Amino acid sequence: MPGGVAWRLRCREGGCTQILKKPLTEGTILRPTLLFYGLLALFGVAIAPAVAPAVAQVRIKDITTVEGVRENQLIGYGLVVGLNGTGDKLNSNVFTRESLIGMLERLGVNTRDQATSLSTKNVAAVMVTAHLPAFARSGSRIDIAISALGDASNLTGGTLLVTPLLAADGEVYAVAQGSLSSAAIAARGAASSVTRGVPTSARIANGATVEKEVAFQLDKGKILRLGLRNPDLTTARRIATAINAAVGPIGRATDPRTVSLTLDGRDPIDVLAAIENLPVVPDNEAKVVIDEASGTIVMGANVRISTVAIAQGNLTIRVTETPQVSQPGPRSGGTTAVVDRTQIQIDDQHDRKLGILDTGATLRDLVASLNALGVGPRDLISILQAIKAEGALQADLEIR
Repeated sequence: MPGGVAWRLRCREGGCTQILKKPLTEGTILRPTLLFYGLLALFGVAIAPAVAPAVAQVRIKDITTVEGVRENQLIGYGLVVGLNGTGDKLNSNVFTRESLIGMLERLGVNTRDQATSLSTKNVAAVMVTAHLPAFARSGSRIDIAISALGDASNLTGGTLLVTPLLAADGEVYAVAQGSLSSAAIAARGAASSVTRGVPTSARIANGATVEKEVAFQLDKGKILRLGLRNPDLTTARRIATAINAAVGPIGRATDPRTVSLTLDGRDPIDVLAAIENLPVVPDNEAKVVIDEASGTIVMGANVRISTVAIAQGNLTIRVTETPQVSQPGPRSGGTTAVVDRTQIQIDDQHDRKLGILDTGATLRDLVASLNALGVGPRDLISILQAIKAEGALQADLEIR
């Protein structure tokens, strides 16, 4: 409309500098795009490109371990006492009877002459297991797990006697003792019984005391090695790049599982503390894991499918017998009879169509296509195996 004012934005290479006003006259041509951006700049509205979707990042400490920093397994054999008649039968468990006699002899009680007359049901032989964490010091406490070795039916309420815990080298690294804790419930009556959980297994929190330390000095090494929990060459290179950018050129990926750090006189603790929270984007190989027992299927995001057509359907025939009673009329002289009635239904699943996946189809495309065909987990396992056999599944298929 004549007599108005048009706002124009003067722009040059490198940005817009100012807004000019120009009276509207006959023949003035407004440029909507330029006017729109000028008003945005006038009112201070920032113009930014579309933000790319965020990529999942994880800390280096969550996907790697330091070589040499590890747990050690401990194992021991002991006796649990104080059971309410649910322990081992000494007549059928020789190891329990001999262990009980040996323990009493060490305490000054001689029962070997009356070994055949021992009939207590409150003792059970058990195996004790534990994990000795890295850098566990003498006197620290660790959790232990207890499992029945004989025919004891319930360990609830028992007490574990002093049990040495040995490592693979045969040395004693911890000693366990304490009252057992179990979340299992077992109740038995004359006609029925109820069991929840496993009453022949129990745990003791902080039930063992560390007696011997595993010799390892982290601060004395000149080279540290980080081990990837999920080996991948791309991830190893990304970790080395992130470390070099943060603390200097000390990292090098030596194989898909290992990143070597050359300290060059630096303190190992300071280096690890500086790099453990660095974010990286892990990369994983394309893999499909199938658990046939439970029907579970797990597929990674990198799974790709070549061009393939999928059709799924089964012929189902259902035969239903519905007997009916035939009642004769009054005074007809007939008798009541049962008449068979058979109904046959055939389902050829004709409503299911043929699905086609183009080359480069992603996991989302595959799942959407199979869901459209009404495919369940059991049928999906067979379909994935067939696609792999055809060579169209570009991923590692692992069946458990």
